[in-house]
Amino acid sequence: MKKIFIFILLLLTVIFPYGVYAVDNTNNNEGSNVNTEESNTNAEESNEDDNTELISNATSGILIEANSGKIIYEKEKDKQVPIASMTKMVAQILILENIEKGNIKWDDVVTVSKNAAEMGGSQIYISEGEKITIEDLMKGISMASGNDATVQMAEVISGSEANFVKLMNKKVKELGLKNTVFKNCTGLDEDGHFSSAYDMAMIARDLVVNHSEILRFSSVYEDYLREDTDNKFWLVNTNKLVRYYEGADGLKTGHTDNAKYCLAATAKKNNLRLIGIVLGEEVSKVRNSETMALLDYGFSNVKVNTLKKKGTVIKRIQLDKASEDVVDIVLADDLGVVEDNDTSKHKYTYDVKIKDIKLPLKNNSVVGKIIVKENGKEVGSGNLVVTKDIDNIGYFELLLNGLKNIISGNL
Repeated sequence: MKKIFIFILLLLTVIFPYGVYAVDNTNNNEGSNVNTEESNTNAEESNEDDNTELISNATSGILIEANSGKIIYEKEKDKQVPIASMTKMVAQILILENIEKGNIKWDDVVTVSKNAAEMGGSQIYISEGEKITIEDLMKGISMASGNDATVQMAEVISGSEANFVKLMNKKVKELGLKNTVFKNCTGLDEDGHFSSAYDMAMIARDLVVNHSEILRFSSVYEDYLREDTDNKFWLVNTNKLVRYYEGADGLKTGHTDNAKYCLAATAKKNNLRLIGIVLGEEVSKVRNSETMALLDYGFSNVKVNTLKKKGTVIKRIQLDKASEDVVDIVLADDLGVVEDNDTSKHKYTYDVKIKDIKLPLKNNSVVGKIIVKENGKEVGSGNLVVTKDIDNIGYFELLLNGLKNIISGNL
């Protein structure tokens, strides 16, 4: 009789609507301060007032740590200036987004338009009616800064350069940038086409952090287009740092009469990735040397202190009416902070914020965030993910599980 009564209760439970909720079985409340950790290094501050002028010949520039976006050095970072072919970094973001969404594939073959073939300036000399892969066009943009390749990809994605430029301006607004307006997709001089060192750094950061496949193209010093044909074309990267600077693997050069010589450079050493921007240099060699000085300064004065490793369990939560009763919430990547090399104690605290769990979830789905703070100020953060697929349990499955438990004597 007792088992029948329990079964009726179970049946009533599954008849009425229910929601999925998460119960935290740790001692920490969502969004609360959950831990402290000491470090023997000092937090890095922006170094605008440094006595040594690292980029004295540049109109403006900036140095940031890529993962956090922390500013290490700056000069006139918000000044609106022409930025030449560094414009193409936003075109690269849009191309990679379309690759990631499956809208286009690297081995897709496109037919070159008359408009693209007639583009002047930097080019890879594609011809009207020529068949070429999207991967080769991306090589041409990333290594040779090809205007013709960029316009062709604009037409592939948006039908016209004008439509593509609208997407570019929309993208910079999505990134929260206020000092950038594009009039074309190539960076050729045009009234009202400008950006700033800070905006360029944030665009470069979006590329290397969120679309890291760009490094497969930007890190190569020399390559060929149409390599297996009679019309083979030799590409040499316009960014010489990828050959001559240790750890450099990108990102984009630029030069026009108005913009002068510009460079967005990124390099990685000892788990520290830096992005340096110099704008408005008179001479390309000085542009390169001052960019290297900027990177040298960063690598000499800051480092990443890894506080917690990728995969560390941050929380363990209990899910109601889910295929998994208890789920580990873990770090998606290493969690670190950017610090200088001074030796003094610092104490970090962690705020853990878990989203409302909505099932089903796929493995590696982001379900929250961990924020690192020092003296109440955010100095780092990381995404939190689940480590397996988690499904809803439907009414019928829940009822069957209840029957099994009754029959087995577990109820």
